[in-house]
Amino acid sequence: MTEGRRERKKLQTRQLLIDTAFRLFAEQGYQQTTVAQIAAEADVAKKTFFNHFPTKEDVLFADAGRFVEAAHEVIAAREPGEPIGDVLLKVYDHVLTQPPTAALPVPDAAVLDIAALARTVPAVQAKALQVMSELQDRVATAFAEAFPDELDPVTAGAAVGALIGAGQGASMASLRLGHSLAEHLAGTRRALDLVRDGLRTL
Repeated sequence: MTEGRRERKKLQTRQLLIDTAFRLFAEQGYQQTTVAQIAAEADVAKKTFFNHFPTKEDVLFADAGRFVEAAHEVIAAREPGEPIGDVLLKVYDHVLTQPPTAALPVPDAAVLDIAALARTVPAVQAKALQVMSELQDRVATAFAEAFPDELDPVTAGAAVGALIGAGQGASMASLRLGHSLAEHLAGTRRALDLVRDGLRTL
């Protein structure tokens, strides 16, 4: 098998595991679903699951890397003199407008489910905090390198943290209010607009 075919097969298996996991989560509940069940339904060995995901919680955040990838793409395409806050907000918009593919595998309909699990299931909450912390560090590093005259590592961390924190706060409030996905995303976007206006002082 050539390297290209091997990589495609790997991505197909990964996507199959994600699709199967989310289907089982919807049918019988996240906590009631085991790794063994996901592997069996996908017709792969349990070891194969762990080759792709260290834990069941990692399936929920399979596309977390989108944010880092978007940061690099948006930074590379920024206009000369474009404000840092505007560039940060474009990262968020870029993530939302990308269609689901093998590289962006979690279905949009699962966004609220994941947010709800992060509030109620300790293991998911811990994983969400870990993922967000790692993403924040990586995106802050990208911005500090791209804007060395305006940002040092500390101020880059503060800017990215402000954006992510505002998004999380708005997301949790929207979830408590029982908003639809469209309302949820719109409310989060309004919160990020507030942060962008503040970051224009940088």
